[in-house]
Amino acid sequence: MYPPQSPPPPPPYTYVPAPLPLPRPPRRWWQHPALIITALVVLPPAGIALAWTSQWERTQKILATVLSGVWFLIPLLSDPPKETGAEGKAQPAAASAAPAPSSSPPPSPTPTPTPTPSAEPQMPSAVGWPYAQAEKTVEELIDGELKALSAYADVSLPADHGTWLVCFQDVTAGSRLVAQSAAPVVHLVGPGTACPATPGTDLRPKPAAPAPAPTTAAPTTAPEPDDDGTGGSGGGNVSYKNCTAVKAAGAAPIHRGDPGYGRHLDRDGDGVACES
Repeated sequence: MYPPQSPPPPPPYTYVPAPLPLPRPPRRWWQHPALIITALVVLPPAGIALAWTSQWERTQKILATVLSGVWFLIPLLSDPPKETGAEGKAQPAAASAAPAPSSSPPPSPTPTPTPTPSAEPQMPSAVGWPYAQAEKTVEELIDGELKALSAYADVSLPADHGTWLVCFQDVTAGSRLVAQSAAPVVHLVGPGTACPATPGTDLRPKPAAPAPAPTTAAPTTAPEPDDDGTGGSGGGNVSYKNCTAVKAAGAAPIHRGDPGYGRHLDRDGDGVACES
């Protein structure tokens, strides 16, 4: 038998270097990132084609394709813009020019709204009314009182004046009546009596007062007393203011004791006044 043989020794280890990566081909002008991005925004189909020919990673190419496609489809899926200008105005004009169908019924007239009465009561024109009618009307409007006065100052108002006629009213016709304010006032005249021009006039004019009788003016200067203390001799009431009045009366000269003699007329005191 042959003796066992040992396995042959392994061959010596030989170092084999790893292959170096292949260099990238040079970048062309259409592969520039700025150009590709501009094309993706302005013209998406061309930008997508340039992106796949570029040296980008696969993930970058897929992302650029999706974003550019969405940007390209947004205007196509939105509503079309409305027509403006002459074309947009032509269609409404043509529609308005088209004749209306004769089968449509004519429009029914709109009923005129009935005016509602004012909520605030107003004073009526009561001139010429009997007082009873005017009082009833005011009481129905404001549930208040109507005050009556005589239109003539010298005519008293009787207790029963319902038939007396209204000549004047203090509240103008059409004015607003308020229940809490003072009662409106009317001025009345009896039946068959004409109304005065203004309230408070006398029906019977008063007689004119007689003119006073002319009176003789008393002398301003009292006669001076004579020597015996009296204003003149003879007991007469005749007196003269000066010698001019004596001469005008034809009584010059006046001696002491004659009517009208006074010391104021006898300047020299000889007892004869107004001698010259």
